[in-house]
Amino acid sequence: MKKALVHDWYTVYGGAERCVESFTNIWDDFDHYSLVDDLSEENREIILKGKATKNSFIQKLPFGRKKYRSYLPLFPLAIEQFDFSEYDLVLSSSSSVAKGVLTTHDQLHISYVYSPVRYAWDLHAQYLREANLEKGLKGFIAKFFLHRLRIWDASTANRPDYYIAISKYVAKRIKKIYNKEAIVIYPPVDTESFTISDKTEEYYITCSRMVPYKKIDLIVEAFSKTQKKLVVVGDGPDFLKIKKLAGPNVKLMGFLEKQEVLVLIKEAKAFIFAAEEDFGIAPIEAQAAGVPVIAYGKGGILETVNGQFPGLTAIKKGVTGVFFEEQVPESLLEAIDFFEANQESFDKETIRASVERFSIKRFEKEIKQTIETLYYNWHKQNKEK
Repeated sequence: MKKALVHDWYTVYGGAERCVESFTNIWDDFDHYSLVDDLSEENREIILKGKATKNSFIQKLPFGRKKYRSYLPLFPLAIEQFDFSEYDLVLSSSSSVAKGVLTTHDQLHISYVYSPVRYAWDLHAQYLREANLEKGLKGFIAKFFLHRLRIWDASTANRPDYYIAISKYVAKRIKKIYNKEAIVIYPPVDTESFTISDKTEEYYITCSRMVPYKKIDLIVEAFSKTQKKLVVVGDGPDFLKIKKLAGPNVKLMGFLEKQEVLVLIKEAKAFIFAAEEDFGIAPIEAQAAGVPVIAYGKGGILETVNGQFPGLTAIKKGVTGVFFEEQVPESLLEAIDFFEANQESFDKETIRASVERFSIKRFEKEIKQTIETLYYNWHKQNKEK
């Protein structure tokens, strides 16, 4: 079986790239494709086992490797230029356009989907608002190209033979947008790297890349209205904006190495998470260290945290976090007060045990069995025909 793996782009070592890392742990004979590749050699060794990728023409355009998002209107054309005719199996790893690759009737295409194109569908209005593209000529052009991207994306719904979604939340969106059923296999989380600490310090923590939809500004604004200590790990385009919001009780750490982050997380009172995510790795990592999570109660987080909304009743047995209802500081602060009133009800061992189902070993076993079974059944049906 000759195999190709196509990923939207290789620029950082993020959650999607951890999945690709597991794919290459399972099968070391993939040929790799992507729109652009700007990986460091260290990350290339981890994710792709040192292999090179075949890239689209966007890689060669001016600033294509760094400013590839500027070429968004060309993404559909670029992804369709790859020739996969020599492969038996094509696995697309998709949060943008990778699922739209062209294959033939005698090739199996399985798409592992992190999300349908969010800036074209769910986050369409937010994307335009935050880019200041709601009005004017530039706004009209942006809306036109996003409209064209939606048409293309919907038209490619039949290209994958099977969809695998990272969560039930994403599977529902695949059904709504593409009218396709999806198998759900949760992504891998390195739960084994996290251990429980026998001490808990008097601070809360959040870890994230600082981009608008992560809502780090909301968290910092909320804590700056209190005397409660908050540690913020991560950097990104919104760092300076968030720094201006931070009160003296909020400590912005910027980027930290993994071992430093592990120590900070496992000694925190709770992990704060304000984004509406498709899955969300960071809250699972915090729970792997026995740390409760206080999170916005919408999206994939409802599948990964056994949470409870603030109310008159006490924390139920086995609960691993607290949810807040609205993405506003007041709602988050209400959840924090509820957590502090019930802090003694959270058990670190119970919290850790709740996320062992997301381990790397579990993912690699499950994805291997699923893909090989799909291929076997598909190949058998084709031979019978």
